[in-house]
Amino acid sequence: MRSILTTGAIALLLFAACTDKQEQLNNGPWLLEMEVKKGKYMPVNFQVDGQHPDYQFTLTNADEEILVDEVEVNGDSIRIQMPVFEGYISGVYTAETLEGTFIKESLERYVPVRANHGIESRFTPKSQPGVTVSGIWETVFKEEDGTTFPAKGIFKQDGSALTGTFRTNTGDYRYLEGIVDGDSLKLSTFDGAHVFLFEAGVRADSMHGLFYSGNHYVAEFSAVRNPDFELSEPDSLTFIKPGYEGIEFSFPDEDGEIISLSDERFRDKVVLVQIMGTWCPNCLDESKFLASYLNENPSEDLEVIALAFEYAKTPEAAFKGITRLRNRLGIDYPILLAQYGTSSKAKANEKLPMLNHVLSYPTTLFIDKQGNVRKIHTGFNGPATGEKFVEFKKDFQETVSELLAE
Repeated sequence: MRSILTTGAIALLLFAACTDKQEQLNNGPWLLEMEVKKGKYMPVNFQVDGQHPDYQFTLTNADEEILVDEVEVNGDSIRIQMPVFEGYISGVYTAETLEGTFIKESLERYVPVRANHGIESRFTPKSQPGVTVSGIWETVFKEEDGTTFPAKGIFKQDGSALTGTFRTNTGDYRYLEGIVDGDSLKLSTFDGAHVFLFEAGVRADSMHGLFYSGNHYVAEFSAVRNPDFELSEPDSLTFIKPGYEGIEFSFPDEDGEIISLSDERFRDKVVLVQIMGTWCPNCLDESKFLASYLNENPSEDLEVIALAFEYAKTPEAAFKGITRLRNRLGIDYPILLAQYGTSSKAKANEKLPMLNHVLSYPTTLFIDKQGNVRKIHTGFNGPATGEKFVEFKKDFQETVSELLAE
């Protein structure tokens, strides 16, 4: 009897050990697909490295690599927290598959996702490219309500492979990667916040297609080749309204301290005021640039202060996002909570009534040592815009240097 019990106990222990064994995510290339419309998926490539429970994911969009190092597993459940942004993927996995949802809780947005191991191609072309897309495209986007806005398409094609971006007056659509397949193109990006898919039919000098942002927004777009096309100058779109001498505000920081532009720390200094949101990828690009610039060009006569307009539903959630951004980027300058519960630009205008409008996140004000607003830059041309980003950095350096020299 003792022998039987011992054998049974051993069997139970072996069964428990087998059932408790954690299945490992396969390392190597994966393809993540996010459903933007029933049966239509936006793909993005990622790499998995590490062993349970210390996984790291690396998302890739053209020349961009995004390290995702906050991965939690519990049994066959997985939670992948995007860096900086509040969005996360929650689902179940096996060694070679993942099924779940990309979630933005504050906006109550849920995008179904699936992923498979071993797939390196983002899109698979069905035929050889029949058109050349490289170059500059004058573009118009048309939203469902009929509203239109201009954009500048900037593309580089190498065989079937296609990269580039769309610039608008309020910022760029960051790193896009895709293919030219016959007489059509497909481009996508997932940066931890945006889920973007562009599809278009292309003729020699024109294209027409659809732009999907997650599963909540669709816009048409049309474009024609125009190497000379330019958008409005970013320094001409936002200005101080007549009757106002400058800008003033009072908003709390993470410690609850109310900070104003009239505080002693800003007196007789050049001040850059960044209107932004922690949910905004273009703002993230600009924040990285500002943090790097201040680190490389320290000056006691230069201050930066950011005003965050957050869609998080509570102040606590908004400050959590602010703290997360500051810690991830190593930001030393203050980020104040100007608004929570909505990122509405109309509401932002109410908080900053001296501006003709808040057209874009980010918007940056350059203020001289006397407190005069000398320039207001709308939007941000990030690294994906290539020459425009180089041009922005040069102009930024010249402007700040001139103000500091006065």
